[in-house]
Amino acid sequence: MIWSNVPVRAWFATLGLGCLGLVAVGMELQTLLRLAPCPLCIFQRLLYIVIGLIGLLGFALPAGRLLWSVLAAGLGLLGFGVAAYQTWMQAFPHLAPECSFTDPNAIESLVDWLGMEWPSMFLATGFCTSRDWELFGLSMANWSVLFFAGIVVYTALLFVRKRQA
Repeated sequence: MIWSNVPVRAWFATLGLGCLGLVAVGMELQTLLRLAPCPLCIFQRLLYIVIGLIGLLGFALPAGRLLWSVLAAGLGLLGFGVAAYQTWMQAFPHLAPECSFTDPNAIESLVDWLGMEWPSMFLATGFCTSRDWELFGLSMANWSVLFFAGIVVYTALLFVRKRQA
């Protein structure tokens, strides 16, 4: 297979830079379009950052690549679940409990704390059910479902590639 000729370091670098690039694009869209991210959006942003850093660690530290790929896959699955839940909230806003209107859950508490520490990156001021931005009929949460699914598939291929190396 053609992908078997690509060095494992390049796979990890692509994962890291791709995830951090998604964060940069999201931040730019937020600024240009004056979007208000919700707590689930911010949590997904945090997951992209952590997966991106794991990718860069896998690039820099070859000894832990098996662990890095498993961690990235697990966080990708978590992100997929959160983005899918937000997608459901946007599809059925009348059934969804709106973020920040009830007692904060663990995700909202973490996002609130991060928003106080680094407001420009993690301040959540929007509503989870709103679809303020769409591209090809898909909201940012819908796109995030696809990206997290891609990360899971990518890390599975990376895991297979690592075992063959």
